[in-house]
Amino acid sequence: MATFTQILYQIVFSTKNIENTMVIAENEKLYRYIWGVLKNKKCTLYQINGTENHLHIITHVHPTVSISSLVKDIKVSSSVWIKEQRIFPDFIGWQEGYGAFTYHINQKDTIVKYVKNQREHHKVKTFKEEFIELLEEHGIEFDERYLL
Repeated sequence: MATFTQILYQIVFSTKNIENTMVIAENEKLYRYIWGVLKNKKCTLYQINGTENHLHIITHVHPTVSISSLVKDIKVSSSVWIKEQRIFPDFIGWQEGYGAFTYHINQKDTIVKYVKNQREHHKVKTFKEEFIELLEEHGIEFDERYLL
């Protein structure tokens, strides 16, 4: 029998120290690069967006790929690429950790819309406030000392 899965993730991570080092006008180039990483891992990208200090990626994760190795590959390869391309002159790297939240496929349109509207959300809410809401919404225990 063949393998059938539908593993829908929202992956969230920030720049090092949540610094505003990404230039919005150049983000589309980064998104295309990350899309390529996902395609190479047989993952399906539904949406990617962010602000000057963090990214949200909505993707189906192929069953042969672990979420930790996928995020590591995205962060390591995109860091090298960003520095080579010099699209974000002040970029020093990504934060050490990440958030990965699963969703039922019926929620895909809702979370895609949420991620598309990141700039609007962050007119009234910081990345840290948003991240804490995601952790609480998904019942994940955390210590605020380790969020930055």
